[in-house]
Amino acid sequence: MTFKAEYIWIDGTEPTAKLRSKTKIMPGSPSSDVAELPIWGFDGSSTNQAEGHASDRVLKPVFTCPDPIRGGDDILVLCEVFHIDMTPHETNTRAELRPVAEQFAGQEPIFGIEQEYTFFDGHRPLGFPEGGFPAAQGGYYCGVGADEIFGREIVEKHLDNCLKAGLAISGINAEVMPGQWEFQVGPVSPLEVSDHLWIARWLLYRTAEDFNVSATLDPKPVKGDWNGAGAHTNFSTKAMREGYEAIITAAESLGEGSKPMDHVKNYGAGIDDRLTGLHETAPWNEYSYGVSNRGASVRIPWQVEQDQKGYIEDRRPNANVDPYVVTRLIVDTCCTALEKADQV
Repeated sequence: MTFKAEYIWIDGTEPTAKLRSKTKIMPGSPSSDVAELPIWGFDGSSTNQAEGHASDRVLKPVFTCPDPIRGGDDILVLCEVFHIDMTPHETNTRAELRPVAEQFAGQEPIFGIEQEYTFFDGHRPLGFPEGGFPAAQGGYYCGVGADEIFGREIVEKHLDNCLKAGLAISGINAEVMPGQWEFQVGPVSPLEVSDHLWIARWLLYRTAEDFNVSATLDPKPVKGDWNGAGAHTNFSTKAMREGYEAIITAAESLGEGSKPMDHVKNYGAGIDDRLTGLHETAPWNEYSYGVSNRGASVRIPWQVEQDQKGYIEDRRPNANVDPYVVTRLIVDTCCTALEKADQV
């Protein structure tokens, strides 16, 4: 008896990494313990992670889930990339998140990430007419009907695939531009939300493949008066879920000193094209926070102010952001500030 294990990893393509995968045929039945899965090599010179004269790189399994596409006993295996001496590869951003998540685990940080994306049919967004533009944005958001919604069959299939895989998917909706959609992952821990989001992205590409449609995380897929695509990142700690003072501390910490630029430059390539101050964004080079303000860098939901507890939403991350990076930065900045505030 054998099963198929699809080994998935994040490559070294710049400025935005791509997902890669290959299939390993394994004897017996899959184990629920990821540590029992073997490491596996690959050609890093073909993934921008090595040079040809020393091209071997190592895949180390870190997360596994059922494969909803192949079914049966087959599994998906998310991997970290290592050098052959088993030190983390420079592109292995998960390895940088691990110690930070562990350091602040006592604060119980959790995330919910809203992944926006756009379907493309060839060189144009799904739903855009040949050689022209559709009606202006507005009616497409959370819309219904074949004149406003494009790609729902793919979206529903992707949702089902994520649920069958056991991912922490919490919802979907149509977005502001034709062919643009969103799914949400969380609220779960920093490593879990990041692992699940990368697998959900892989499943998005793989599901759309069966419909001869591509999905892109381009933060500004259509120039002009059209919304970009982000990955709004919702964050809280135990203290934030219990009191409003911690909410303000976290929001203010993200605007201190060099923090705004430190974060923005790591929130996805092309961020200045999307964060213009228009289309429900704050300017990329200005930091602000406010209650119920979708034009702020960080939004405090109105319900949070009313309840005097809850979470904040960092609206700056691009759709193409690396979740390992954005969660690490937010945990490090906010949890450090909350830790200091607790000591005063």
